[in-house]
Amino acid sequence: MKEVTDFPHRVECRDPVWIPMSDGVELNARLWLPEDADERPVPAILEYIPYRLRDGSARRDAMHHHYFAGHGYASIRVDLRGSGDSGGLLKDEYLEQELLDGEEILRWLEDQPWCTGRVGMIGISWGGFNGLQLAARQPSALKAVVSICSTDDRYADDVHYMGGCLLGDNLSWASTMFAYNSLPPDPSVVGDAWREMWHERLEGNDPWLINWLKHPHRDDFWQHGSICEDFSKVKTPVLAVSGWADGYSNAVKRLAEYLPEVCKGLIGPWSHKYPHLGEPGPAIGFLQECLRWWDQWLKDEETGVKEDPAVRVWMQDSIPPTTSYGHRPGRWVMEPSWPSPDITTWHLPLAQRALSIDGTRTDEETALTVQSPLSCGLFAGKWCSYAAGPDLAHDQREEDGGALTFDSPPLEQTLEIMGAPVFEMAFSVDRPVAMVAVRLSDVAPDDKATRVTYGLLNLTHRESHESPAPLEPGRRYTVRVKFNDVAQVFPCGHRLRLSISTSYWPLAWPPPEHVRLSVIQRDSTLELPVRTPRTEDKQLAFEEAEAAPTIPAKRLEPDHHNWYMHRDLAEDLSTLEVINDSGTIRLQDSGLEVQTKAVECYRSKDDDFDSVVGETRWDRSLKRGDWEVRTVTRTILTSNSKEFMVHATLDAYEGEQRVYSRNWDVSIPRKLV
Repeated sequence: MKEVTDFPHRVECRDPVWIPMSDGVELNARLWLPEDADERPVPAILEYIPYRLRDGSARRDAMHHHYFAGHGYASIRVDLRGSGDSGGLLKDEYLEQELLDGEEILRWLEDQPWCTGRVGMIGISWGGFNGLQLAARQPSALKAVVSICSTDDRYADDVHYMGGCLLGDNLSWASTMFAYNSLPPDPSVVGDAWREMWHERLEGNDPWLINWLKHPHRDDFWQHGSICEDFSKVKTPVLAVSGWADGYSNAVKRLAEYLPEVCKGLIGPWSHKYPHLGEPGPAIGFLQECLRWWDQWLKDEETGVKEDPAVRVWMQDSIPPTTSYGHRPGRWVMEPSWPSPDITTWHLPLAQRALSIDGTRTDEETALTVQSPLSCGLFAGKWCSYAAGPDLAHDQREEDGGALTFDSPPLEQTLEIMGAPVFEMAFSVDRPVAMVAVRLSDVAPDDKATRVTYGLLNLTHRESHESPAPLEPGRRYTVRVKFNDVAQVFPCGHRLRLSISTSYWPLAWPPPEHVRLSVIQRDSTLELPVRTPRTEDKQLAFEEAEAAPTIPAKRLEPDHHNWYMHRDLAEDLSTLEVINDSGTIRLQDSGLEVQTKAVECYRSKDDDFDSVVGETRWDRSLKRGDWEVRTVTRTILTSNSKEFMVHATLDAYEGEQRVYSRNWDVSIPRKLV
């Protein structure tokens, strides 16, 4: 990535900046703006997230916000209420209070003498979410949004549930915020009030996991903040962005479809990262793309974004399977509108335990059965890749022994797909609660199988996520299981493989007990969205990735990221251990020494469904001179056929002295999940 130091405008950084809320709480911000903005007002760009601008996202913030300010914008980074150095408490994601505060921030920006009154919002993940949510509230100052790695649907397409199945990342993400919320504000910013504010946070830091488990179905809790409930409320232009290795790629095309007048979509090969920092590569000049968006909608300059295709997508080439890619080969393609008239559906029925590429169906109503071991899923990777270790799916041959598989003959010509495959499955089960995981793989001539996309469905949700119903054992049903969106090339001579399993642990929490699934071949079909290559694709290119310099930092202790598989054959115990240790760094601007380490373990024994355990531990510390604080948060999730059990602990230290300790032991009824 190119580091830019020469900008059209000299930049001033104001820090701290305090934004008053109507209830007396003050939110902390850091502001970058052109030095002459007080005399020549400029539009503002807002990033509004809880990731601690002083020590959490500081290095990334400098790269983005200084860049925008250098190109003529007032760029501001605000910590949510209860996070970083802001006052108040942060009680959950996207609450009404957060959005009310967001509206007040926008009004405050609108009234500043250095602002023209026109504001854009940018953010990845949380900041992408609340940018969309605030757009749906139509505040007068908000004129444009860049939403990266976000969703329009908080229930069906977020970190919590997928197809009505409880995701393992639900525990992982809840544990992340449990740790974030345990940290104090910085005494150098808030003064002597830091300790009182810290203990207020510690007292208010209930594990969000408990509340999320209490809402296993689509209800008002998830509908709040889901703009898919009424797309018509969004009038603001939205640049929607994600990557194929990210967990949030599906929303981009939905937004392009349901907001056709105001939305443009962009999907690269990336994980949960900004595209100019994108891994797997290639990274792109994303900040330049943002400037095109801001200049058009905040400065009324004609930059051509109105004429951009509805979606620009990285078409991935075939590649051998591995758990981490530095670069994902492929090419950029475009579709002028979405859904695209150039994409047709190819129907591949199941026939004689194979995928029938000529559409021939078997006349026999035969049923093939599968009862997957709990260990099926250990090589699935993470629901949302952060490129923080080997977190992509491994060679699928490791999983296919516990699944029902259907292969096509070798392809006679190259195949491209773009969109969401669907598996229409006629089936019966022998239990009232069951799930199905379906995978589409690219099988090379050497038999290595690369997972291309997958889908999950809690079969009690076959009619509705709002009102699921138990299955009647032995009864025949038909469901349509939607895979994640993808753009993929299958070369001539490769085979397609459909894999079906009844568990996918730990990516998804298993059902209450083992399930035997019977798939009726004659009435089951894989549907693929086949794309015809377009000559116009060759016109599409992006500039080199660039950003402003980051904050200098000195590494004091090394980082370590890895995934380990442990198999105790004597006890028949399987454990997946995920280590995300960022080591210790010293931020040179503030002198803060920041240490972060997370370890996640997911265990199960044989086919004992009551043995399933997810356990996380976070160690975080902050130090400057004689001031040193440390927190240790631990969460354990277990279950039986009737309930989930959450055990959590929080310990906080000043120096070597423990100053706070609290335990939670909570049981939550298990409702058809």
